Amino acid sequence: MMIKLPSLREVVDQYGLMAKKSLGQNFLLDRNITDKIIKLSLEAQRQADFSNASVYEIGPGPGGLTRAILQAKPQTLTVIEMDSRCIQIMQDLKNSGYPQLRIVEGDALRYDFLADELSNKNIVSNLPYNISVPLLLKWLRQIKEYQSLTLMFQKEVAERIMAIPNSKVYGRISVLAQLMCQIKPLMNLHPACFTPAPKIWSTVLLFMPKEQVPELVLLQMVEKLTEAAFGQRRKMIRQSLKSVKNLEQICAKLQISPTARAENISPQQYLQIAQSIMQLQ
Repeated sequence: MMIKLPSLREVVDQYGLMAKKSLGQNFLLDRNITDKIIKLSLEAQRQADFSNASVYEIGPGPGGLTRAILQAKPQTLTVIEMDSRCIQIMQDLKNSGYPQLRIVEGDALRYDFLADELSNKNIVSNLPYNISVPLLLKWLRQIKEYQSLTLMFQKEVAERIMAIPNSKVYGRISVLAQLMCQIKPLMNLHPACFTPAPKIWSTVLLFMPKEQVPELVLLQMVEKLTEAAFGQRRKMIRQSLKSVKNLEQICAKLQISPTARAENISPQQYLQIAQSIMQLQ
């Protein structure tokens, strides 16, 4: 039996839930916005709801996005939260008529998502700003395990993720994300949508795994290449990637100029370099 839920503002007041900067918290309390995020994500995936899916949410806070996900009827919703105050809010929500809600108190960076024997995994989250990129990298390495990732980032981080070669913000995360996923921007959010209001806009992105993605060992080679290349992004790759054996030979074969810089090389070209290195090993 469903129990009538208090408003999110009432929940925040009841628990004295002042956002903690140390946890990267900025709460989204407008149900119109949280409902729209879920609606746009499902529409882009051509899904009516999450009825055949297991969903994860990181840092649910007072539960605005959590409620919107639950309305989309997931088989299970696993929330992972470090703030003990929010754990109690989640327990109250579970007790109000949502037995499919699984509550984990802990660090999402340490959580073993692959250990859960759940099917059709999706992640939907207003990510804590301070761990958004490390979490994305973790999920990209495991992307075959997921149907989709619907994630909110600082707008400038989202722009880096979607950046194209030869742009100033194109970098490692652009290469890795675009190699593994089709990425679709869903909506931008004004700072005033959040409590407390951050100084920057936010963007919600949908990541859908590509049909063919590089194996983990190949992705790890791309990670090493991009770390070296973008670590010295103003240098030509013949200098920044000088530790790569037979670099000149590989570049000639792939028709990549050794005088190119990190931002001049496409995600597919980084993958081709990685493949060539592994073939010569």
